[in-house]
Amino acid sequence: MKSHPLISVCIPAYNRAENLTELLESILSQDFEDFEIVICEDFSPQRESIRLITQEYLISNPSKIRYFENYKNFGYDRNFRELVSKSQGDFCVFVGNDDLLEVGALSHIADCLNKAENPGAFLRTYRSFSGSKDSPGELFRYFPNFQVFPPGIETVGVFFRRFVVISGLGIHRETANLVATDRFDGTLLYQLYLVSKVLLQREGVYSPRSVALYRTGGTPDFGNSELEKGKFVPGVQTPESSIHFIEGLIRIAKDISQDYPNLFSIIMKDMRAYSYPLLSIQANQSFLVFLGYTIKLAKLGFATSIYFWFYFIVLSFLGPKRTNRLILLIKNRLGYTPKL
Repeated sequence: MKSHPLISVCIPAYNRAENLTELLESILSQDFEDFEIVICEDFSPQRESIRLITQEYLISNPSKIRYFENYKNFGYDRNFRELVSKSQGDFCVFVGNDDLLEVGALSHIADCLNKAENPGAFLRTYRSFSGSKDSPGELFRYFPNFQVFPPGIETVGVFFRRFVVISGLGIHRETANLVATDRFDGTLLYQLYLVSKVLLQREGVYSPRSVALYRTGGTPDFGNSELEKGKFVPGVQTPESSIHFIEGLIRIAKDISQDYPNLFSIIMKDMRAYSYPLLSIQANQSFLVFLGYTIKLAKLGFATSIYFWFYFIVLSFLGPKRTNRLILLIKNRLGYTPKL
């Protein structure tokens, strides 16, 4: 009889104490028992509030929650690694500290993992929401059907970009610990390195059913740790911080491609085709600032894509709000993201 749970639900905690109760409720009310909750609080100004909320739940759920406090602000990437190292489950399922799990999410994830012979990563469908969870926004469904992807560079290319938003994503804990590194601390993208290394050895699993709710409209808290300072600014997403973010993404893609000559081109081809979010995040800037940002992205390797320039033109003329509505209309008609 195994002594550890199937799933460790991992929460990187930094501020946002006001959302923690709702998040814990969404996990503890699941129709599934074979899980633990692991929280790593990253020396935030709201540590005391986070501690008190967690302690209240520990009283009634002592065997389900394990709470840790970092002795200093590790930053996103090191705290992500800390969660994996402290987990005990076969799989780590990550949830952002202001996001929620959908009803029945954990039992569904477990069912999906059981359909693969050697699962290494779980790629989910998720919904965005702002304010009330009962009014979900955009559905992010990448493919119409359940799929098990074989290990290899093609699967890495599929999963790489789609692992940026962490809520509901799963990674095989033991394999992730074996390839752990601090080389990408300060990129905010450690999970991309992990999933790539894992999927070179194990299968990828995708589900078209939404398992997580991603809260929009919050202010980013990145830029407080030593390795994040100078790259990211707490509370805002500047054009410079977006460039640093994408440079980190490309750096990871190059690193994992060293022994696989075709892998980098596979990743970049996918990123260019779906580069809209990289552009739209700064499309509210003045046109000259947005143009300068776009040119910097082009120089990072996006200039050869017709999709990239098409997104730039549409965003420039329609603006991000109307362009988002147009894309949402197309996705809703199809029921999933178009294949480009």
